[in-house]
Formats: sequence, structure tokens, C-alpha cells
Amino acid sequence: MSVEGNRSSPPDVHPRESQGWNHIHHANGPSEWYKSYPIAKGDRQSPINIVSAQAIYSPSLKPLAISYELCTSLNISNNGHSVVVEFEDADLINGGPLEGPYRLKQFHFHWGISQHQGSEHTVDGKSFPCELHLVHWNARKYAAFGEAAAAPDGLAVVGVFLEVRGTKATDRVEGQKGIALTDALYMVKFKTKAQFKCFNPKCLMPSSLDYWTYPGSLTTPPLCESVTWIVLREPIRISEKQMDKFRTLLFTSEEDERMQMVNNFRPPQPLKGRMVQASFKE
Repeated sequence: MSVEGNRSSPPDVHPRESQGWNHIHHANGPSEWYKSYPIAKGDRQSPINIVSAQAIYSPSLKPLAISYELCTSLNISNNGHSVVVEFEDADLINGGPLEGPYRLKQFHFHWGISQHQGSEHTVDGKSFPCELHLVHWNARKYAAFGEAAAAPDGLAVVGVFLEVRGTKATDRVEGQKGIALTDALYMVKFKTKAQFKCFNPKCLMPSSLDYWTYPGSLTTPPLCESVTWIVLREPIRISEKQMDKFRTLLFTSEEDERMQMVNNFRPPQPLKGRMVQASFKE
């Protein structure tokens, strides 16, 4: 991921598989990442299992304010382990647990081979078939994404669960929200990049912005402990057909290798004394 200005390249939020790690092979999979990235055993690693009964309601948490109205998407890519949509650094989130505005850099997804797994965070041990991550950086305090990615308060990632439903008319209507995105996935079946303009990610937000928040990390190498996580309680709904389109992507650039892109998630990590706060009362 490129950085504006003359600063050195940032820790890549999603480095290439050629750097010696992946999600699917035991030798280089999540359980072995600590050998190349010792911070994998750090004190604020992500994702986690959110135990709803143990989350602390904090009345001081502000409502989350999302300003994606002027959002300008640039491209969509398959980087070898996920599908990523990148944006111009102009659109903001504010409020919630954040001090000052954070700018949207990109969003990407994690998903499973079935409807019973795929999300990185879990809630009371429950997995969702897919999880959306919207990656923002602290534009108030840092001059560029690369600088922010290395700082403890540099990034804010909004996590949104996706669940598969499609039996009721209301479910089908809600599933239309992301149809422009899932219809574009065929362009990046292999490791490649394509133009993807005028997509507003606000359509991927649920109606309620109630959230859990905790201090954490990137969920792929280099696993920097620089993320304020904001995990929304309410999932969004997509159809089974839409979910299946994610599973048509390939980890590799060669069609004859046919390594289906599924199960690209890291398992929950130990909480290690961290507090999970909630913006809502149960």
C-alpha cells in the first residue's frame, strides 16, 4: 500500500503472500506467524472473541459519526489473500472512542468456505460467514498513513459482520446494498487490480451503529498493535448468491493452480487483560 509524500513505506495492512505467510498452509499459517513476526504473541493482538456479558457499557462513548457522502473509490484488487477497495484520503469517521477525525484508506473482507465460519471476530463464540473491515488512519495526529500505521493510536478499523439471508422480501431488498460490489468481483478473480469508481461504502453499514471497542492490532502480518477496533453489533445481510461470489476468487494468479480463496481469517487471540467497552446497554 503506497503512502503519500516522501515518507518511508508503511507496514502493509495486507502484505503479499510472497513475503512468506498465508492463511491456508500450516507451515506459514496463523499459528506460525510469530516465528517471523514476534509481535504475534503481543499483548493487544486481534481479532478476539467478544463476550457480550463481559463488555463494559461506557456512557462516555460517543455515537459513531460516519461521513462517507463524498467518498471516492479508486480501484478494487485481489492482493492474493483478500479483495480490497481503495479510496482517496478524504472521507472520515469521527466520534465513538476516537479523538478527532480518521480518514478512510481502504476496506477488505474475510470469509469462510461455509456459512458457519469466516469472520475474524466472534461474538460469544459465534462466527459469521464474512467480516468487512474499513481501515482508517489518524489524520489529525499523523501526516500520512505509513506514519499512522506504526503508532499505537494510528489506525481505526470498523468491523461489520455479514450474515447470509435471502428468504424474506426484506432480506432480498437489504441484500441489494452491496450488489455493485459483489458484481465487480469477477474482475479480480485472480491477483490483479481494476478500476472501481463511485462506490459509497455507507451502503454497507447496518441501520444501528451500536458497537464494541477495544485496543488491538492488524490481523495479518506485520500485526502492528496500532488499531482501535470498532466492531458493530448489528450485521448486514447479503444473499447466498452474493456470498458465493467471494468464493470464486483465487489466492493465486494462475488459473491452473485453482487455489480457492476461502478461510482467509485469523482465529481469535487471547484478550490478555484488555477491556472491551460497549456503546450500548444489553
